[in-house]
Order: sequence, then C-alpha cells, then structure tokens
Amino acid sequence: MAGEDQLFQRFGREFAKGSVLFKEGEPGKEMYVVQSGKVNITKAVRDTEKVLATLGPGEFFGEMSILNNKPRSAGAVMAEDGKLLVIDPRTFEAMIRGNVEIAVRLIKKLSDRLQETDDQVENLLLRDFNSRVVHFILQQANRRGKQTPQGTLVAMNLAELHSRMGLLAEEVTEAVQKTAKAKIIAVVPEGVVVPDVNKMQKYLEFLEMKERFGES
Repeated sequence: MAGEDQLFQRFGREFAKGSVLFKEGEPGKEMYVVQSGKVNITKAVRDTEKVLATLGPGEFFGEMSILNNKPRSAGAVMAEDGKLLVIDPRTFEAMIRGNVEIAVRLIKKLSDRLQETDDQVENLLLRDFNSRVVHFILQQANRRGKQTPQGTLVAMNLAELHSRMGLLAEEVTEAVQKTAKAKIIAVVPEGVVVPDVNKMQKYLEFLEMKERFGES
C-alpha cells in the first residue's frame, strides 16, 4: 500500500535475524513498529534470557521507555529477518496528539500487556509443570488462537514453548505429550491445535485439583 511505503521510506529500517534492537537496562530512544518478520522480547532471569513474547507484523514495542523516560525493562532481538519502523520520541508524541485512533490502539495494547503480565504471574504460581504448560497454551488459545476446522490453532512449537516458559525442554515435551495423549490438544506442523477450549479448561482444573489434593 502507498501509505505503508511512504512510512517505510521515512521511518523504515531492515534488520537481519539475530540483530539486537536494544538491551534490558539501556536508555530508550526509539519505539518500533513491526512491518514484516518477528521480534523476540526478552528478559534476563537469573543467568538465562527468557522470551516474554514474540511480536509480528502490526505489533509495536519499546514505547514505555519513551513514555516514562526510564531504562528498557526488557530486551528486543530479531527472531527472523524483518522490516521495522523506528519512531523517535518527538514523532511518537506528534502521532499520539494528532491521531485519536493511534492513541486508542496504544491504550488497548497497554491494557492487553497488563493482562498478559497477570496471566504470567498466575502461571508462575502453578507448581506442577504439566499445569503450567496447559495453562499457558490455554491462555494463548484464548488470546491469539486462530480458528480452524480442527479447533483453535496456537502457532507455537515446542522450542518456543520452552523459551517462553523457562521450563526444562524435557518438562515441556512430557507435558505436551501427556496432554495430546488425553486428546486435549493435537500437535500439528503449524503448532498446537486445541479442539475444545472448554474441555481444556476443565482439564486444567482437574490438574490443579490433583496437585492440591494429591492422587488418590
């Protein structure tokens, strides 16, 4: 589209996979809008980098450091080759002041991120890794799932689940296999399909009860 081409000519930059856009703790000088490709938002947890979110086209990030003038609370790395719009603070403020639609989108996005933070805290309170994996997939299905004839598709593989949750790879694999064996999910090339979200919610409640009271 002509409008998007003009924006890219003015603000666009191309980045290769693995490019570090910014690191946690650095001062924030720009915000970013993803036009193509994917970006991992990362957080240092003990001695490892945990992927908090993977953002795709249409998503924006890095705005909080501009809004509150504080260091970056997380890092950002290109998950694949892509094109981004790089917006400086003055331009960002002008966009917010001059376009109500952009301001409303920003408010909605910040609200979504607060909810995602609540979901992450809730997930961390679950002690059993099976419950944590099921809880995470269920939340992703409810928030970002794509409806297909087979059910709700969560476009996320085992490696992404492992990096997002901070669990051991074996724990994620075991939990996914158990849940698939119970026919709560189906592993497909595109990710994970949840045939019945309500049934998965009941399965999670069953796991939580078993964790609380122990197996009979």
